[in-house]
Amino acid sequence: MRKNYNVIGVMSGTSLDGVDLAHIFFTVDDGKWSFLIAETETISYDSIWVERLKKAIIFNREQLILLNKDYTQLLGDIIKSFIERHAIENLDAVCSHGHTVLHRPQDGVTLQIGNLSEIAAITKQKVVCDFRVQDVELGGQGAPLVPIGDRLLFPEYTYCLNLGGFSNISFEKNGTRIAFDICPVNTVLNYYANKLGLDYDSGGAIAASGVINEELLMELNNLEFYRQDYPKSLGFEFVRETVLPLMEKYNISFQDKLAAFTEHIAIQISLIVKRLGKGELLITGGGAYNNFLIERIHQLLPNILITIPDDKTIQFKEALIFALLGVLKLREENNVLASVTGAKRDHSSGKVYKP
Repeated sequence: MRKNYNVIGVMSGTSLDGVDLAHIFFTVDDGKWSFLIAETETISYDSIWVERLKKAIIFNREQLILLNKDYTQLLGDIIKSFIERHAIENLDAVCSHGHTVLHRPQDGVTLQIGNLSEIAAITKQKVVCDFRVQDVELGGQGAPLVPIGDRLLFPEYTYCLNLGGFSNISFEKNGTRIAFDICPVNTVLNYYANKLGLDYDSGGAIAASGVINEELLMELNNLEFYRQDYPKSLGFEFVRETVLPLMEKYNISFQDKLAAFTEHIAIQISLIVKRLGKGELLITGGGAYNNFLIERIHQLLPNILITIPDDKTIQFKEALIFALLGVLKLREENNVLASVTGAKRDHSSGKVYKP
């Protein structure tokens, strides 16, 4: 079996920041994985694409088919340009997540656009993609998929917490990897920052200036999702149908809504970690730059050692791990864990397209 791989990982998250691309070199020696993150970029979506992706949740079948076709072309062009710009050669594969527009695993539905076979022809590369569908077909949540990467690439940490569109955590328990979504993060924080004419609340400064509405905070913390046991996952549907209608009932400033929701995030994360016990917590994702949120997590978890890694790992961890999922698929090794998704069995998921 080969020991070295030269791949690109591609990820587009629910926060609609853009497409993350990371050129990765993997080495596996006697079952131990190491990695080097080389060139990286985030290619932002223009305003037209942001609107299309936001509205995709209400599209009919024909609109989704057209969106998928157009997005596959967009994503393929972005990947091709990245390869050319950085003169990347001798790739083993491009490993791409695509962009989630529908995620209702309880109904057997998950759709990641940008995973059509044409992407291999556009990029002129072998492409490994569409990692979630098979898991849902096997009775799983189709998420989270990152924990296999946490286990193989970051084994020194007790807990791995990602703060992206949603927060999710993974950890080992009795030799089994456990992982689940905790609560929305940037899907809600960015929504209210957008209302103030900003892409995001830089450093959490606006939230820090707000006053927490205790009644709203209590209602948020009492949502039924938080009483469910894992495995469990969240999609934008939860934000659109549950969280935002609840927050919109309150006639308070956007600053106060940001303050309340930031506190809600910190509380939900702290409740989970406190229940699990002491250890070292690795935090990645865009939310790692939200100083106010990190400060609140620190204050609620005084006995936990919190580590925030280098910028490339913070920003491109998901692209890194989807690169790993693609390599595991090429090696015909399991890349999805039933213990975290609830599927019938561990399995090797994804489609492989040749140029």
